[in-house]
Amino acid sequence: MDVTGKGVRTLTKQVNAWLQVPSLEAALASIASLPPEKVIKPLFSCLCSCDRRVKWQAVSAMGQSVAKLADQEMESARVVMRRFMWMLNDESGGIGWGVPEALGETLACHQGLAEEYGHVLVSFMREDGFYLELEAMQGGLLWGVARAATVRSQLLRSKNVVRYLLPYLNSKDPLVLGFACLALGRLGEGHHVTSLRPFQEDQRLLSLYQNGNFLEVTVGTLARQAMAQLDPQCLI
Repeated sequence: MDVTGKGVRTLTKQVNAWLQVPSLEAALASIASLPPEKVIKPLFSCLCSCDRRVKWQAVSAMGQSVAKLADQEMESARVVMRRFMWMLNDESGGIGWGVPEALGETLACHQGLAEEYGHVLVSFMREDGFYLELEAMQGGLLWGVARAATVRSQLLRSKNVVRYLLPYLNSKDPLVLGFACLALGRLGEGHHVTSLRPFQEDQRLLSLYQNGNFLEVTVGTLARQAMAQLDPQCLI
């Protein structure tokens, strides 16, 4: 398939169409039918889609595609990881919509990349690092941390992620606060359960993407779930 000029535009339209289907499994199967190096560029375009299904399924597809690429040719996967980093750098001139989520998803999908780039994900939380100041980006970053923590909690804890996560509990943005609670619960440091108590009755709503589904949840629900993960006795 021609992947230059018109070919890229055609492929991007095809990938976009695949990502619009309601079934994440079907979308991923369609994208997996092409070599990973062919779909990376179209997926980058889809990460900033205004269609939330396209955007979020692109996040899932990007994680799996970069992981597949890493298994085939690690250096090519590293190029993609460096592109993630560049797109979140102020000097890039862009905003990098969807990139923190894709970064977290990729780390969840591939252990080798997580070991090499776990510190990079954490650096975007650090004021002495590559701190993301825009709250809209912080929400995506914390979703990425929570996603990576589902399978890489020990690795992230070794990077002192909880230290940099706790300040986000002071956010007034329900998305940032909710995903901070989600991440804290998944990271599994039980002595921080008291940090979540002030939020357990917060009724502000947010949308949580999980396994191809969109769940409407409250900040309080995420806080209580995190508390139960950290200490099952705390809600009795």
